Amino acid sequence: MFWRSVVGKLWFTILLLVSFVLFILTILLLEFFENYHVLDAEEELLQTANKVSEVVSEYDERGLIYATAGRIKDPTSRVSIFFDREDVWNSASEEEKLPQIDLAWIEADEELTSVFSGNSVKKIAETAELDNGLMVVGAPLENSEGAVFVYQSLDNVEATTKQTTKIIFLSAGIAIILTTVFAFFLSTRITSPLIQMREGALELAEGQFNTKIPILTHDEIGELAMAFNRMGRQLKFHIDALNQEKELLASILRSMADGVMTINREGKILITNPPAEQYLDTWLFESGKDAGLNMSYERMELPDPLKDMFKNVLSTESEMMIEAEVQGRSWVIIMSPLYDKMKVRGAVAVLRDMTEERRLDKLRKDFIANVSHELRTPISMMQGYSEAIVDDIAESKKEKNELAQIIYEESLRMGRLVNELLDLARMEAGHITLNVEQVNLQLFMDKIIRKFQGLANDKQVHLKLSAEHEVSHARFDPDRIEQVFTNLIDNAIRHTEENGTVHVKLEQNNHEIEAKIEDSGSGIPADDLPFVFERFYKADKSRKRKNVKTGTGLGLAIAKNIVEAHKGSIAVHSRLGEGTTFSFKLPLKGENSEEL
Repeated sequence: MFWRSVVGKLWFTILLLVSFVLFILTILLLEFFENYHVLDAEEELLQTANKVSEVVSEYDERGLIYATAGRIKDPTSRVSIFFDREDVWNSASEEEKLPQIDLAWIEADEELTSVFSGNSVKKIAETAELDNGLMVVGAPLENSEGAVFVYQSLDNVEATTKQTTKIIFLSAGIAIILTTVFAFFLSTRITSPLIQMREGALELAEGQFNTKIPILTHDEIGELAMAFNRMGRQLKFHIDALNQEKELLASILRSMADGVMTINREGKILITNPPAEQYLDTWLFESGKDAGLNMSYERMELPDPLKDMFKNVLSTESEMMIEAEVQGRSWVIIMSPLYDKMKVRGAVAVLRDMTEERRLDKLRKDFIANVSHELRTPISMMQGYSEAIVDDIAESKKEKNELAQIIYEESLRMGRLVNELLDLARMEAGHITLNVEQVNLQLFMDKIIRKFQGLANDKQVHLKLSAEHEVSHARFDPDRIEQVFTNLIDNAIRHTEENGTVHVKLEQNNHEIEAKIEDSGSGIPADDLPFVFERFYKADKSRKRKNVKTGTGLGLAIAKNIVEAHKGSIAVHSRLGEGTTFSFKLPLKGENSEEL
């Protein structure tokens, strides 16, 4: 393209520069000549007014005065002589549209009226007969209250200005044409030797380092050709050395388990390895900027979590470390400055995926915290009531028995917690013994309902059972499945308000039995549903009531492990204010007694 070539750019630059100078000069000349013509016309009219004023002052004969004034003035102008405010004479004019002024028109303008007081006036006035207005000049009469006004149409000045403008534009056009020819010729002469340089540079860019440019002259362009040839040789040597270093560095980075990325001073990523690219892919997906299959990470902008860190590293020139969460994975990022002699030229970041370590650490801390929390209350109560017995605060035997009963119940609670922890640990380790046998489901379910009927009556909760007649027998471990029903029904009753309903359903679907425990309680928040089967899960405040004995938080986790040991599945569905439904499925053909 011509406009992208050096010839076009140089020609356009010279032409633009000259055009700009001519434009400024034209504006200034037009402004100057316009003002010059106006001032010249005003001076000419003022001289005419002064001459007429002198004639009027020297002669008394009106005919001589009128004849002299007609010869002095310009044919296109008009002279108005006010011998006094009542005696006015207007000369003739070749300009037909030029009006005759009178005293009323003069007195309408205070500046023109000042002529009768002895002041000379130059003014541009508006009139309805002319589009461009009038140029009016007034001179006072000596020893008299009269005045002489000479005026003409601004059309004459406008015509002179237009003629001058045409001459200026014509000169500017000729200058631009001459500049165009000169600029094109000069740029062609300068750029012709550079074409060979461009072709050689393109060959060099394609990897042809043996390319040589012919030296035709001994001026600056010839010296440039010599330097170009020398550059090609040196470039070939350094490229070979850099390729070897790059292959070595790439091999080292690929073999590293931690992610590494180098960043230039502008915050662009220069080098990455596979673990670092995994982090970048995850961040791009989370931020909605899909990387695609052929994504190039070179010159990619730094992810948002690292931008502030990078700025602090550059400003403080010290190492920094942060933790970032991306798509549920935890990354520890250490960033250090990179120096170019005495100046920081960027930074290097090391990324380590600490997700598994953090998860295990969190499980350990949560387990310790939850066990400590569950044991603290019964231990505190046992300590307090035992101190009451030791200090003889409880004097009567009845009071001591009551305190001992509380201590006994709390010890049972601690024992139950420890046993459940041991059972859960064995289940999660895969050491659970199932005593599978043929079970009559009708008798089995009646036994469980009777077990909880008293608790339901105390809570004023309606407990009912619905079982299909087709479901009569199944093979499973009755003690373990009873433990599952116990946990689920007990939870349902405890979290159901008075006059509520707990409905136990038993159905058969596709060679498996499905049990559902539905309650009309307050429900579980959607945010808590994914975690109800975890250890020490506690429902949110909306499902806790005062004066209600809470469990250990291990029941649902144990129930889940029991069901899964039977090759079944367990699920929960709930809506706030509408109740909760726990359901689990078991295969009709159970397993023999074995240790899984």
